Amino acid sequence: MNDATPPSELAIPPDRGGAVVIDIDAVVANYRLYQELAGSVAVAAALKADAYGLGIERVAPALADAGCQVFFVALPCEGITLRRLVPGAHIVVLSGPEQASAPVFVQHRLAPALNSLTQITEWQQVCTTSTDTEAAVLHLDTGMARLGLSADEIERLVADPSRLDGIRLQCVLSHLACADVPDHPMNARQRSAFVAATDVLEAVTGKVPRSLANSSGAFLGPDY
Repeated sequence: MNDATPPSELAIPPDRGGAVVIDIDAVVANYRLYQELAGSVAVAAALKADAYGLGIERVAPALADAGCQVFFVALPCEGITLRRLVPGAHIVVLSGPEQASAPVFVQHRLAPALNSLTQITEWQQVCTTSTDTEAAVLHLDTGMARLGLSADEIERLVADPSRLDGIRLQCVLSHLACADVPDHPMNARQRSAFVAATDVLEAVTGKVPRSLANSSGAFLGPDY
């Protein structure tokens, strides 16, 4: 893979069926398009799984040079790699903290997505013993059924705000499941659920930014 080499000049190994050319300039142009759509709202880059196979070693610095300051990865090990590539970035680990991985978050300045009451408890314990922790992301499940606090956990969190004592929050996050189908009814349902949940949570979290639109969701209009 070489974004500077024309496809016709690529030497394809005889045991391979082809080659993929990664155009880094196109990746950067995509980021700038999303930032234009979002206006003053910050746009983050998801670079899990080696930047979705594009190569995190090249994609991350290029996006950082283009102005991206917030990055999402799936696992702490990906965050460690990314920290080396973009030392000043805010890096969020979507899988969240576990007891064994908590020291890694502190050492490498990784921010956790808090996906459950258990993870909130884990991170609260970290915050009580360390003053050098990153602002976390509170992740809500509004219908994707992959990661995030359930409706029941949100109710329990509102009923006991002390669960968040000592935890700094960067934003409250959810994820659209069907945004690539613009007229899918799930989009409106998830948006309504997210707005309702974050409105209720505001008494606990205070006013923090809300994040809902994924790549396709950014094209659903300003409501998203």
